Amino acid sequence: MSRLSIQGVGKTFPGVGGAAPTQALLPVGLEVADNDFITILGLSGCGKSTLLRLVAGLEEPSSGRILLDGAPVSGPAADRGMVFQSYTLFPWLTVRQNICFGLRQKGMAAAEQRAISDHFIGEIGLRGFEDHYPKQLSGGMQQRVAIARALAIEPDILLMDEPFSHLDAITARKLRADLMAIMNRARPAILFVTHDLAEAVLLSDHIYMMETKPARIFKHVIVDIARPRSPEDERVFALERELMREFFSVLETKG
Repeated sequence: MSRLSIQGVGKTFPGVGGAAPTQALLPVGLEVADNDFITILGLSGCGKSTLLRLVAGLEEPSSGRILLDGAPVSGPAADRGMVFQSYTLFPWLTVRQNICFGLRQKGMAAAEQRAISDHFIGEIGLRGFEDHYPKQLSGGMQQRVAIARALAIEPDILLMDEPFSHLDAITARKLRADLMAIMNRARPAILFVTHDLAEAVLLSDHIYMMETKPARIFKHVIVDIARPRSPEDERVFALERELMREFFSVLETKG
């Protein structure tokens, strides 16, 4: 049974000042099951982040519906954890306090909050930084905290919007490896957005490729490469090249 079901979901934004409406996303459909790592891959402006915001409940669809465990998504909720491109930590809270934020909102006892935050501080490799504030951390460390905060509430599905795009290549590569190690233990369903072909192949079980003008899914690719995957694996390179050819083919048909 699908954990998340996206059924004919589209989004049109109204025009401003007499301008025509903007169709940000043609109706799309996909399913996310337990433990799935699903990636939406596409160029900037293809509607992939719009789709993620619709699943998060931050925007309302213009058509179709989104179901989580059979219930309609009608707004943000703790059953969906969100990790954005920017680190979105509360600057006035420490590492531990940021991780505990959602737990406090749920009314969890302080001792249980501490036990859970201790676990995730260890998972993300930030022991010794529990009482540091975001401004005292590197970008990569801040994003680790953001991931831990999202996982701490035990969401049914984790939504990740290009979470490594603002990091340098070395830090991003390390965080991808760390994410996979954490996922292998926590195993939530994940809906991930990226424009990075290598990232998509390394992380995903399924890749949905999106094009722009019109913003739609044009291909579904199953990644049949055993884990753990290495960036140096020839099978990874081969699938990257195949995806690149697919994108070039679509771009050529548009002239």
